[in-house]
Amino acid sequence: MLVSMSLVIFIGLLLGSLAKKWHLPSLIGLLFTGILLGPSVLNVLSDGFLALSSELRTVALIVILTRAGLSLDLADLKKVGRPAILMCFVPAVFEIIGTTLLAPSLLSISVSEALLLGSVIAAVSPAVIVPRMIHLMKEGYGKDKSIPQIILAGASVDDVFVLVLFTAFLGMNDGGTFSAIDLTRIPIAIFSGSFVGLAVGYVLVLFFNQFHIRDSIKVLVMLASAFLLMRLETALASSFPFSGMLSVMGVSLMIFRKKRPLAERLSLKFNKIWILAEIFLFVFVGASVDLSYALSAGIAPLILLILVSLIRMLGVLVSLLKTSLSRKERLFCMISYLPKATVQAAIGSIPFSMGLASGEMILTVAVLSILVTAPIGAWLIDHFYPVLLEKTSPLK
Repeated sequence: MLVSMSLVIFIGLLLGSLAKKWHLPSLIGLLFTGILLGPSVLNVLSDGFLALSSELRTVALIVILTRAGLSLDLADLKKVGRPAILMCFVPAVFEIIGTTLLAPSLLSISVSEALLLGSVIAAVSPAVIVPRMIHLMKEGYGKDKSIPQIILAGASVDDVFVLVLFTAFLGMNDGGTFSAIDLTRIPIAIFSGSFVGLAVGYVLVLFFNQFHIRDSIKVLVMLASAFLLMRLETALASSFPFSGMLSVMGVSLMIFRKKRPLAERLSLKFNKIWILAEIFLFVFVGASVDLSYALSAGIAPLILLILVSLIRMLGVLVSLLKTSLSRKERLFCMISYLPKATVQAAIGSIPFSMGLASGEMILTVAVLSILVTAPIGAWLIDHFYPVLLEKTSPLK
């Protein structure tokens, strides 16, 4: 296992650096590190190491959400209002509807299977978006109109919305039923997760005020709280809808609101943790790729992804109607909602592992969505934000 970790770090850093040298996002190098070392090519990663992928991806996701909360000022969103709310679900709905209409003819699957596929590929990637939006906030790009904040908040809730739909559509395809009542799980999961997270964050603020401990210890306390909150979602899955992701983000949001100087110091600590977490997250995503699936599927999945991505961009545009955003700023929001990675890596293989008839195709499209949209979306954000967004004074 130690050998596998060493290979991942050394080769991941090497290919990530080469990607940057070629003016590409480093995650491209990390993705190909996973493909190269994973079962599809060299197969040098130990089974014990691969078995840790779920846990390590959870750690990386926690770091991503915490960094977002420690940098997100909700007061900025009050200036935006309606568009921020619409961005939480409208683009995903557009993509799921587009997949439902197009996938049956392109991939020869049923409508119910197309709904399930749509819920797999519709989630935007916090792993790609959050670090970039945090960077833009610090640099002052789009600050006056709270553009990075809109995208951060929308992307976070977008994942929760899509995951709840995925659970419902999965049950429907696995012999269960789906009713409108199942949709009520979405707002309940959002509000329960947010409430518990904010409450835990408030308790931690009181604790930090009472006990003066090093910031490094505070980071460990926050991580331990986040692990418990994510575990709580699993424990309540069958009885009560609860979003562990939003609760984790709520903790850091409360710390930012009550103790902003502390939040800024802790954000620096989590930035350092992210350096290692990013490597393992995208290497594991790459290692989950089975090239034989992608090669055997032909060009139809790629055509589907292109078409539904355009439909998703239309959903973003609809969300931003009647706002003060310029055409360039709206275009930036549209391309920022393209990248997919974390959620697709986490749930893309579930239908296949359950033996669903469309499981292999769903896995193929999920993997292809990562390989295509994560690098292209990241590249578009990195190269066009100076052109599409106005820069003001950076955050203090």
